[in-house]
Formats: sequence, C-alpha cells, structure tokens
Amino acid sequence: MTKLLYHHDSYLREFTATVTGIDTDSNGILLDQTAFYPGGGGQPHDKGVIEADGQVFNVTTIKRGNLHIVDGDVLPEVGAVVACKLDWERRYQLMRVHTAMHILSGVIWHEYGASVTGGNMDLLKGRMDFEFETMRRELVDAIEEKINAEVAADRPVRVAILPREEAFQIPDLIRTKINLLPEHITEIRTIEIVGLDLQADGGTHVKSTGEVGHIRVTDYKSKGGINKRIYIELDA
Repeated sequence: MTKLLYHHDSYLREFTATVTGIDTDSNGILLDQTAFYPGGGGQPHDKGVIEADGQVFNVTTIKRGNLHIVDGDVLPEVGAVVACKLDWERRYQLMRVHTAMHILSGVIWHEYGASVTGGNMDLLKGRMDFEFETMRRELVDAIEEKINAEVAADRPVRVAILPREEAFQIPDLIRTKINLLPEHITEIRTIEIVGLDLQADGGTHVKSTGEVGHIRVTDYKSKGGINKRIYIELDA
C-alpha cells in the first residue's frame, strides 16, 4: 500500500520515496509513499517530476493504485530512492477551487437545503450541480454574496480521519445525492470548514477560506428537471 502523504499535508511540495514497482506497459512507477493526488471527487490529478540518478521523469497522470505515469525510456529500478516534486502552482490552484466548492455546497445546504448532484473542477474554476426547483439571477447573486462572506470570515479548514462507524454518525456527512463511499473503506477522511461545513472528502484543500480569494459566479443553467448548475471562477 502506498502511504498517501497528501491526506495529512496538502502543502507538501517535495518528498523522497522508494520505488516499489514498475509497470513497463504503461510506463508507470509505484512508490512507497506519495504526495501526488491521483484525482477523484471532481478534482484533477497532480503533475510534477520524479528524479532518479540524475534522470528527470515528468509525471503526466496517475492511474488507479497510485501508479505514476511518466515520460522517459528507462525507468528507475525497484528499490531506488527518488526525489519527487509537485507542480505546485497547479496543485495550489486546485486546492483553492476545491475549498471554494465546499464553501458553495456548505452555504447552499445550510441556506436552501439543496443536495449536490454532481460537480467538477479545473484550474481556478469549477461547476457544481444542485437540486433546485428553480434558479433565478436574484438567487445566484444572493449565493455569490453569501459565499464571499464565508471567504472574508477566513474560517479554518481542518482535516480528520475517523473510523467509518464514528464518521457515519455525523449528520449530513455525505452531501452528495448518492453515497459514493465503498463498503470496504474502513476509515473516512473528513474536511471541516469550521462553523460552516463538514463533509467526507479525499482531496486537497487550503488551510482557511481566506486563501480561496474572491469567488465569482460566472454562469448558471438548468440541466433538466430540478438539476441546476452553478459555475464559479477564482482570481489568479
């Protein structure tokens, strides 16, 4: 099993690791520990580099099982100690967006009781779907004002890892319409925006809502029935 460093420290930019396996078919490297987020929950995977014996491999994607797919012809050997570095600008932008999405879903849940039905994010922007009967410009403007008030409040963002039984005693821990957590997962990682939101989540986040910066609601639309989509963007 690969130790997931990003679960405990989203700000870790560089780390060393030992190669535990090589997949020549996909040009992939397995590590005993990693700070590269593999993607999931709407958050894209990290990019960066792995350096071994003076050779630098660009991490282009990360496949299931934390297999780091790289470019380069000759991969490091199993047992090699490698130096790894994230593309920090990319990671930090995604962290800010991910926390912004939690601010958005937290405000909408508490103010309007609407469940999340889907979402996705990219660098400095994202979109999230909610169960709303109707959505008008006045409502969207009110939501934008409320989420930026949460940014201004500079609320701390806390990470915890709880036993599954304990975690599922928390009301409304799973905010999405469908519980996507497989039964075999025995520990649940939670992200809490203190005083606003508490959700099960495996992605990376900033330390406080103030780091997100101003959130712009750039568009909204109906995706059919009661499914309404909101688009947000952040400043660079």
